[in-house]
Amino acid sequence: MVEGRQSEGAALTSGGDARPSIGPPLPIQASHAFSTPIGSPHRWAVWDAFLETTGATGFMQSSWWADFRSTTGWQSFGVVLRHGSTIVGGATVLKLEYSAESCFYYIPEGPVLPEDETSADQVFQQLIGALERRRAAESLVVSHLRIEPRWQHVRPCVRGFLQANRFMEPRNTICIDLRPGTDAILAQMKPKGRYNIRVAQRHGVSIVEDGSPQGLEDFLTVYGETIRRHALPGKSPSYFRTLIPLLTTTGHGSVFFTEYGGARLATALVVYFGPRATYFFGGSLGVHRNVMAPYLLHFEIMRRAHALGYEEYDLWGVAPEGQSDHSWSDISVFKRKLGGRELALVPTLDYVYDPLAYERYTTWDS
Repeated sequence: MVEGRQSEGAALTSGGDARPSIGPPLPIQASHAFSTPIGSPHRWAVWDAFLETTGATGFMQSSWWADFRSTTGWQSFGVVLRHGSTIVGGATVLKLEYSAESCFYYIPEGPVLPEDETSADQVFQQLIGALERRRAAESLVVSHLRIEPRWQHVRPCVRGFLQANRFMEPRNTICIDLRPGTDAILAQMKPKGRYNIRVAQRHGVSIVEDGSPQGLEDFLTVYGETIRRHALPGKSPSYFRTLIPLLTTTGHGSVFFTEYGGARLATALVVYFGPRATYFFGGSLGVHRNVMAPYLLHFEIMRRAHALGYEEYDLWGVAPEGQSDHSWSDISVFKRKLGGRELALVPTLDYVYDPLAYERYTTWDS
């Protein structure tokens, strides 16, 4: 998906201080580690293994995602919280310098907190304290901390944050339960979705998986036409020239295509992490639309993800219901025909450290 804009306004999520008074603390310790360049597979191995078992977060908290983002202008560091030798939470924190004097911190799909609210309070307080110490050592002014957790409700420990005007990653998505298997995946679709799959099958549309250099170029061709047709900003070719080889060589993702009449009509870049397969980017050509290739493409991706043991398929971003003028409206109509459960995640939340610097940031980001 592409970056976009939230509804205007900045409402307080809750009142009070960002570090609430809580009960007797657990012996939780914070440790820090910096991400390393792509190609250092052993760094952060324990953190990544912890994330893989945590469905409440996603691949954007992983070390390899931080390594990838380092190629697009972001720096990163981590705060890992342990109870004894057991990780109980923390965050991979991205940092962006948006002027010569200022930067901000960003936690995508996080922070990662325990389910128990008392423990979550303690972990969050430790995390905020670690970020304060980090901020104090920065040579730049840190305007704010931005979080985009994979929660459907703001956790009680999160106080003093403002709702941002813009989001970095989608806050509305659809997840399809893959656990019941192929028949159930079809049954939960909208009737038109099932019908269009049969149309594609009757036309002899086939599905191929291709993460090769040629597959990358074909992906860029289809994706580029799609964003132009829908007037979306999209990502640059260099973004995918780095990301796709990283995903395919490490087993964290793959590229799929539909083929019909000797041409590749539709494509999907899928990321695998933890219990979830995610449709991250993709598109389709404007030709041969009558063969309904994208429907069969995603059905086959779900079928294969189920066979690999993944529990859900995340369609990664839809326009909120009722917003027919949204730039994602057409894509969302397609995605909703595939069925699934819609998730309205909490809005993008900012904790302002320096009001003047934050005002400059919002001007820069407008």
